[in-house]
Amino acid sequence: MGQDPFQILSPYVREGMTVLEPGPGMGFFTLPLAQLVGGSGRVIAVDLQPKMLASLQHRAAKAELLDRIDVRRTAADTLGIDDLTGKVDFTLAFAVVHEFPDDSKFFREVATVSKPGAKLLFAEPVGHVSDKKFEDEVNAAVEAQFTATARPSIRRSHAALLERR
Repeated sequence: MGQDPFQILSPYVREGMTVLEPGPGMGFFTLPLAQLVGGSGRVIAVDLQPKMLASLQHRAAKAELLDRIDVRRTAADTLGIDDLTGKVDFTLAFAVVHEFPDDSKFFREVATVSKPGAKLLFAEPVGHVSDKKFEDEVNAAVEAQFTATARPSIRRSHAALLERR
């Protein structure tokens, strides 16, 4: 992937936080997130693919971080996280928003579970997502109660940092 997860995440993630990570894949960012939230924090990793979740669980167990990670299988049309309403401090959506059938619904679900002031960092691959599509996604996030606050530089990615109003 060529990204440094700690460099990308450490400005936003602190010990004790509750972090949501939709589409974690095999855990490239999940394990560093679990390290950053510490023993008192929690990472909720939701994915559609059972094989990816199984790989993530295996890697997390090997790294002795599984107790900090809540691994959940989601459906194609929802994140299935209603039980987290108002509990999430930070969401990382890395190269995943374009995979959802309805980006507006994605951002509404993330907004619902986010505390006021919670941050959302989302990045999309330049090669897969056009400038216009990314701006449409940012606008969908803004419509879902987020405010765009920064455009962090992440290699080979469109990126935006948003805050829950």
